Amino acid sequence: MSANVESNVRPDYDEIIQKIADYVLDYNIKSKEALDTARNCLMDTLGCGLLALRFPECTKHLGPIVEGTQVPNGARVPGTPFRLDPVKAAWDIGCIIRWLDYNDTWLAAEWGHPSDNLGGILAIADHLSQKRVAEGKDPLTMRDVIEGMIMAHEIQGVLALENSFNRVGLDHVVLVKVASTAVTAKLMGCNREEIMAALSHAWVDGQSLRTYRHAPNAGSRKSWAAGDATSRAVRLADIAKRGEMGIPGALSAPQWGFYDVLFSKTNRDQQVKPEGERQFKLPQDFGSYVMENVLFKISFPAEFHAQTAAEAAVTLHPQVKDRLDEIDRIVITTHESAIRIISKQGNLANAADRDHCLQYMTAVPLIFGNLTAEHYEDDFHANNPIIDEIRGKMEVQEDERYTREYLEEDKRSIANAIQVFFKDGSSTENVAVEYPIGHRRRRKDGIPLLEQKFRNNLATRFTQKRSEQIFSLCKDQKTLEKTPVNEFMDLFEGC
Repeated sequence: MSANVESNVRPDYDEIIQKIADYVLDYNIKSKEALDTARNCLMDTLGCGLLALRFPECTKHLGPIVEGTQVPNGARVPGTPFRLDPVKAAWDIGCIIRWLDYNDTWLAAEWGHPSDNLGGILAIADHLSQKRVAEGKDPLTMRDVIEGMIMAHEIQGVLALENSFNRVGLDHVVLVKVASTAVTAKLMGCNREEIMAALSHAWVDGQSLRTYRHAPNAGSRKSWAAGDATSRAVRLADIAKRGEMGIPGALSAPQWGFYDVLFSKTNRDQQVKPEGERQFKLPQDFGSYVMENVLFKISFPAEFHAQTAAEAAVTLHPQVKDRLDEIDRIVITTHESAIRIISKQGNLANAADRDHCLQYMTAVPLIFGNLTAEHYEDDFHANNPIIDEIRGKMEVQEDERYTREYLEEDKRSIANAIQVFFKDGSSTENVAVEYPIGHRRRRKDGIPLLEQKFRNNLATRFTQKRSEQIFSLCKDQKTLEKTPVNEFMDLFEGC
């Protein structure tokens, strides 16, 4: 056979695709810690979405594409009156969840926010539950949603452990698309072949570039990119459920597959990786590890690499608030990932630029003693020129231990330290925070604060009576898990 003739022997599905499909179909979730954490994650994620409804830049994206469209058994968007087809509902729910950069986080070789997957999971579960009730069948329960969350977290998080998509310029929402595709396909009742077909289309799909997350192009697309990804997942699962054939070699096909096209180079030196390094590494089997270890953003709506910096800044606020004009320099000691993605100098063009700037997220709590979503808005920034003055006095340096322990499995620290030096030669102490309040190591202190955060977010949208009803249900693991999805979503309908 001529070397120029391609072999047309159709391969088996790539091993990664098969493993993901088998996991969602066969894995039995027994971990009480994972189930409890997922319940807390559900509360926190929905609360973040409700809070985002206060911001017009977010709400302008919501609702049907064609105004006035009526959808039978349409999926609800929490806190709004919208009943949409599940593809657009997934987009909207994913958008409000991610808008304020306040939902959970996973940090490894790749970063991301696994609760972004709730957009697709909740939309399809609500739609299917209403449809089943209308047909006289049993609806899905919130146990199905919670298990779906655990599985989506696991797929996204395990793929992120040792595979860096950001280093080849791809945005982490590719993993949202893949995880949401697998879980929503399962919820739709897809068989193994259909799930693998859907997953193959998720990998073959065009993938988002990280351009909109980095200076000088940072912008608000980063706030709806995950909604777009989880929505696309619902569409791909639906396509597969209708019988569309898959692409077995989506990852490994020579020249045309994901590995060779999108994963074969690094964005720093553009050197082609050896062939053996182009494939994904799976350091452990899929289980419930990621949900058990997920990081919650409890104190601040800020990119997670800066959470401990903001916490340290709040601690230093009383010592510096009356001496701002006496500051000579501020030293931020951090880890390599924070330097690579959120350390910025110069003008910050918009809110999305500011909530991904380590120096800005440190300066605001140093000056004001807190950091909220409103602190990123244009008017606040324009009315407080002192923020940029303080930013200009900051020096960012790496601590190699911080960088090393950020990646160590038994630590996964996200450390930052801040020290302020004054013109008279004096200084504050060096305040270091290695584990944020949302870390697994600080669950005992963090969960009561997370619950209060949820209460506060409920109060932005619902009456006290409705808020208490929702909170009480979400606190009760057994009752929540038995609750039909459509009845749960009834509680979140807005006017």
